[in-house]
Amino acid sequence: MQDAVTFDPRERDSAPLTHSGPDAPQQQPGTQDKREFNKLQKRLRRQVGNAIIDYGMIHEGDRVMVCLSGGKDSYTLLEILRNLQRNAPVDFSLVAVNLDQKQPGFPEHVLPEYLESIGVDYHILERDTYSVVKEKTPEGKTTCALCSRLRRGSLYGFAEEIGANKIALGHHREDILETLFLNMFFGGSLKSMPPKLLSDDGRNMVIRPLAYCREADIAEFARQMAFPIIPCNLCGSQPNLQRQVVKEMLAEWEAKHPGRLESMFKAVTNVAPSQLADRELFDFAGLEKKQARMQASRIDIQQEL
Repeated sequence: MQDAVTFDPRERDSAPLTHSGPDAPQQQPGTQDKREFNKLQKRLRRQVGNAIIDYGMIHEGDRVMVCLSGGKDSYTLLEILRNLQRNAPVDFSLVAVNLDQKQPGFPEHVLPEYLESIGVDYHILERDTYSVVKEKTPEGKTTCALCSRLRRGSLYGFAEEIGANKIALGHHREDILETLFLNMFFGGSLKSMPPKLLSDDGRNMVIRPLAYCREADIAEFARQMAFPIIPCNLCGSQPNLQRQVVKEMLAEWEAKHPGRLESMFKAVTNVAPSQLADRELFDFAGLEKKQARMQASRIDIQQEL
């Protein structure tokens, strides 16, 4: 049995993150700003480290494929994992992979230049999923479902090609909560994005090390690290995107009731099957038999007394 990664919190908080990419900030931050940034990066490291520990995400000898889209989340994921890798008591390797979906105007030079500047092993996987999505998606419909399916299939297959046994995605706390509500509102199911997932065919293990991280913290970290962000023009600008509606709903709740998102995320990790209504998940039909056994036990105890 493999040993899961364990981190000493003092080790996690000791090594400052550095950014040596081409867009690294040139000005030194003030003392107060630097102090706040150090607190932010320590918090992100601690949360990622805790998620790895809690869900047994990374083990000795793992080759972790970090899916890098060019957005704030995946840049942050790669940087935090690189930092934790230096302090981890087990040996694991990282490889960054970007799926070039052939979107018009995509700046193909940005990611290779950045990854080379920080010395990360990487691959650019070229698949024209953009044309397929535009061809198959009716006018006025969102592209997310098909785009996600094609992207996932391409990355899963490529992970096997390069010998990666873990696929790290940059989904954070809000992504998980948004997916929960999208499934409830539009799918009629109570499910979300698990921090660790085995693919349906059993061939790929997907991990989400940012599961405990707030989107606002990630956005601020990415801003201060000056990552060369590449916007997604395929789906991010869709006016009828239901995820955006849910995102705005959650943001409004959090603004009116601070701490509500934290409480909701805790609920995702604290499920009581007997208090829901899924007959496959809990044996409601067998409650009478359970009651009879409990009653018989009470009678036996009373007789002994």
